[in-house]
Amino acid sequence: MDTLMLSRIQFGANISFHILFPTITIALGWVLLFFKLRYNRTGDIKWMESYRFWVKIFALSFAMGVVSGITMSFQFGTNWPGFMETVGNIAGPLLAYEVMTAFFLEAVFLGIMLFGFSRVPGWLHTMATFLVAFGTTMSAFWIIVLNSWMHTPVGFEMREGVAHSTDWLAIVFNPSMPYRFTHMLLASGLTVAFLIAGLSAFRWLIGDRGDAVRASLVTGLGLGALLIPVQILVGDMHGLNTLEHQPQKVAAMEGNWDTQPNVPLILFALPNEKTRSNDYQIGIPNGASLILKHSADGVVPGLNDFVTEDGEVLHPPVAPVFFSFRIMIGTGVAMLLLSWASVGFMARRKRGAEGLPKPLLWAMVPMAFSGWVATLAGWYTTEIGRQPWLVQGVLTTEQAVAAVPAPMVGTTLAAYLVIYALLLGTYVSVLFYLARKAALGEGVAMRPASGQAIPASMPAE
Repeated sequence: MDTLMLSRIQFGANISFHILFPTITIALGWVLLFFKLRYNRTGDIKWMESYRFWVKIFALSFAMGVVSGITMSFQFGTNWPGFMETVGNIAGPLLAYEVMTAFFLEAVFLGIMLFGFSRVPGWLHTMATFLVAFGTTMSAFWIIVLNSWMHTPVGFEMREGVAHSTDWLAIVFNPSMPYRFTHMLLASGLTVAFLIAGLSAFRWLIGDRGDAVRASLVTGLGLGALLIPVQILVGDMHGLNTLEHQPQKVAAMEGNWDTQPNVPLILFALPNEKTRSNDYQIGIPNGASLILKHSADGVVPGLNDFVTEDGEVLHPPVAPVFFSFRIMIGTGVAMLLLSWASVGFMARRKRGAEGLPKPLLWAMVPMAFSGWVATLAGWYTTEIGRQPWLVQGVLTTEQAVAAVPAPMVGTTLAAYLVIYALLLGTYVSVLFYLARKAALGEGVAMRPASGQAIPASMPAE
């Protein structure tokens, strides 16, 4: 493989590893605030026990996200100098805002949130939890602003090959930003919902039937059941926005080669770019036209519209976009079925977590990481679907890559992959270690009887 492909794979590996952790911290901060507010209101120890357990996972995820984010940002200079040379006047300030948010808001109040429970007034600890949650959301906001602008660039002009801002408001609120930001927040919420449900189900199955586990399990399942239909609706709106601004991406997602009406919704196929057709296609008649145009005879754009007369291909590689999109949708359907079935059993039997059948509890354990699968699949759909552009219509990926020897990139790529595999395995192991430790009663400094308020002077663990 040449330098361009190796650099793309390397950056893809870095961002794939990095995005796992902000996907957790963005929503988990708000769930921790929910636990803290419930404790403040009721005085019930189960909410503080839930807070104490999940704040450890938040801290671990936050640290992993910060470190991997720094590594990823270095690659703008080492692998993609053309990006900052061309659009640095816009990307630079947006990245600076994100750094300021992350390090001057999140990092400052994270210390109070982790270690200040018995050292500061209760209202200050609650405010610190809020500010950390708000900081993670704002950090995500600035990253999504930049990413959205790269997909739908507006509010700038080119001067001697360099982008200069003409309207910062238009840049920040570019056409795809509201859909992309909302979609990402919901993805984070679902990731955390199923992580909480999965680890709580694991604790339940190994014998921990405490009130904190019950509360966490019900919270996770309820949050997942609430958010997944909203995500489906927002995803549809995001898809229609993408159809307007990046029709070639939607054509690849649908595996549609010719612009035509009555396009089927393809459930399975093997896209063949050599023959420019699909092999072994199975589809629902008129399905894609109904979804994208809300009409059975709606005309859906085809990939063949994005090939020039001299054979230059201006659409993304079809197979990765086609399959990653279906993995995302399939994972979302599994989330919907599991969360709704679980909530349905609890409501019908009126026994809370004890009303859940064991098969559902066992299914929740591997589904703890379903949010990661859906997020990565959606990210690949979005980012590979932008190719060959790095900034749509402004800068191609090939124009931005550094002139680094391919063996050098390949060597560092191999090192990254080994390190990330080890770190990811360790991270997951630590999560289950913490769950087992909590199930044995080792993770709580003091466990009063159910319903008893935790003393205000209780020391931190």
